[in-house]
Amino acid sequence: MASYQAPREWEEWSNWLAAGLHGRSRWRLSPLLMGLLFAGGRRVVASWIRAAGVSEDYQNYYFFLQSVGCRWQELGRRILLLVLKRAIGKQKRVLLAIDDTPTKRYGPKVEAAGVHHNPTPGPTAHPFCYGHVWVTLAVIVRHRWWGTIGLPIWSWLYVREKDVAKLPERYGWMFQTKLKQAADLVLSAVETLQNAGKEVWVVADGAYTKRPFVRPVMELGVTLVGRLRKDAALRDLPPREKKVRRGRKRKYGLGRISLAKRAARREHWQAVTCLVYGVEVVKSVKTFLATHPTFGGAIRVVIVKEKNGLQFFYCTDPEASAREIIETFADRAAIEQVFHDVKEVWGSGQQQVRNLWANIAAWRRSKRQLVHRDDSPWDRDNRRPSHADRHKALQAACLRNELLRTLPTKPLSRKFRLLLGRLLRIAV
Repeated sequence: MASYQAPREWEEWSNWLAAGLHGRSRWRLSPLLMGLLFAGGRRVVASWIRAAGVSEDYQNYYFFLQSVGCRWQELGRRILLLVLKRAIGKQKRVLLAIDDTPTKRYGPKVEAAGVHHNPTPGPTAHPFCYGHVWVTLAVIVRHRWWGTIGLPIWSWLYVREKDVAKLPERYGWMFQTKLKQAADLVLSAVETLQNAGKEVWVVADGAYTKRPFVRPVMELGVTLVGRLRKDAALRDLPPREKKVRRGRKRKYGLGRISLAKRAARREHWQAVTCLVYGVEVVKSVKTFLATHPTFGGAIRVVIVKEKNGLQFFYCTDPEASAREIIETFADRAAIEQVFHDVKEVWGSGQQQVRNLWANIAAWRRSKRQLVHRDDSPWDRDNRRPSHADRHKALQAACLRNELLRTLPTKPLSRKFRLLLGRLLRIAV
């Protein structure tokens, strides 16, 4: 087994996650995580095992991945508690983002793989791709230096109904739509967050503005923010009834609201200053209250005039301001960055494992400690460190600790320390 001297915080987090696994095999998690960190090239599971130096015991590590996949819910809960302690702290409101993303697979016998819609066709413009689709929940936090950051908590594998029949019966896999899976993920997170006394907001794209997702989430006392269709079936507020009539009170108004016609009117536009994608901008907005059958009551609607057209947003809290709604939906972009980092930096989707549960298994530093831009004078010095920069900094910290552990205890000369730093930068 390869010897890596990880930073103390990394070891603490690894042990915290491993505590959610079976006592006989939890010790395998730490070396496997270090293998994942140092794996190079195509980051398949075999490259994890080689980097960790456990090739002689490779079969047990492959089986261990299946047990990790079976415990994905408990591991996600532990990650959420860790984020709650280290990133959220005393912050009262917690923002969750929900979305789904595909990972391409290759081969006809990859369990639970199927043909799905491809949201990023690329140069080929192919509308479909073969692989897995993951419904993902992330916590969105605002760093005081680096702006909005997404922290992934859970990813739940979506399997098409026609592909469920192909899975072995022993798995007991039940078909669920993406909307139902997303609602269950939010339920799991809200239970933990509300027990900690937090107010929960959830932001999602327009694809999740449907009753199977909206109604269960709203019943939890969660505030939803999302995008509305241009042809959304909105109605005005119910009229105040002067006399008591038989039956229940009206939930929806009598008049239809057309978003296009409401946006075409020149009156009631106002300028609102918002922080969008880390930049303070002035938006021309129009906001009003409306009712919609999907939400079962009144919602706050915001129309935003952009250079490329109009954008329509909603919030289930009628008292929310237009600025809060616009900034919250802009923060949703952090989950798209999460998908990029997990796929490009950590190589998610490259692991050619065919078993269903093996497929599922798949610290604070200053900017100067995380990234060196001396070799890139064309780059902006004030740009925040990327996830790849943090990945390399963690690799360098592990190698530095290992080298210092084997060197003599006497202080090193300045030339030797500079040479060591140069070698580490080349190695990672």
